[in-house]
Amino acid sequence: MSVATAPEPVPAARHAPFQPPGIVGQLLRRPLALFGLVVILAIVVLAVTAPWIVPFDPNEQTFDGLTLEGSPLAPNARFWLGTDLLGRDLLSRLLYGARTSLLIGIAANGIAVAIGAFVGIVAGFFGGIVGAALMRFTDLMMAFPALLLAIVLAALFHPSLWIVVLVIAMVNWVQVARIIYTETRSLAQREFIEAERGLGAGNARILFRHVLPHLLSTVVVWGTLGISTTTLLEATLSYLGIGVQPPTPSWGNIIFENQTYFTSAPWLVFFPGLVIILLALSFNLVGDALRDILDPTQKGRH
Repeated sequence: MSVATAPEPVPAARHAPFQPPGIVGQLLRRPLALFGLVVILAIVVLAVTAPWIVPFDPNEQTFDGLTLEGSPLAPNARFWLGTDLLGRDLLSRLLYGARTSLLIGIAANGIAVAIGAFVGIVAGFFGGIVGAALMRFTDLMMAFPALLLAIVLAALFHPSLWIVVLVIAMVNWVQVARIIYTETRSLAQREFIEAERGLGAGNARILFRHVLPHLLSTVVVWGTLGISTTTLLEATLSYLGIGVQPPTPSWGNIIFENQTYFTSAPWLVFFPGLVIILLALSFNLVGDALRDILDPTQKGRH
């Protein structure tokens, strides 16, 4: 005769602390990536809300914005970051400059990634004469120093915001094309692709169902890392006087306009230089973290 035993008590369920799922959650658990995300978000919010939060019009030459000798004012209670050589509030120009620099950086990098991904996929997937011609052209473009090529292209056209976007995109797509080509070429020779072909699948089905999903992580990583490069290139072109033209503020031309006062008013160069470095560093930190998360085999190789 069996003796019935009382069921064991079920332990109370423990409520784990909420953790954001997926890629965002992994980014938030990395201190450096979290720092980068916070800086990027802060700059984006300040840039978007600039028309409502700036204390002065960025092009307004205030009457009390210069000393009696006509020199820029140092940071004070009225002008938090000081004024420039024309008596304009530097904080207002930096916030409006963030709109210009972010727009150019994101738009130029988006176009560059789109062109590079298209060239790399076509050359790697279809191959043949078209693929060889595309990659030889890519190699030719890579042979030119990016900055020198950008200077030449910018000098050929009347500098404007969208001309600068196109110029930067034209010199930054080649690295993406080379990487996407290598990955596409490797995927096109995999056994599961050959199996799909053997089952009668067409190029369109293979490309959109099997190749593109494998390339998405690479595109995302380069779409993030490339923004720092395009932002720095925009600042360089504007500093050289062939980028965004005054009075439209951008971080590069703010430094260009005020470089002669570097010794007597260093804040005019220090503050825009600091935000350029912070933004580029932040996108690099986030891009590196995304590369580790989306492709663990690359961890520690960069």
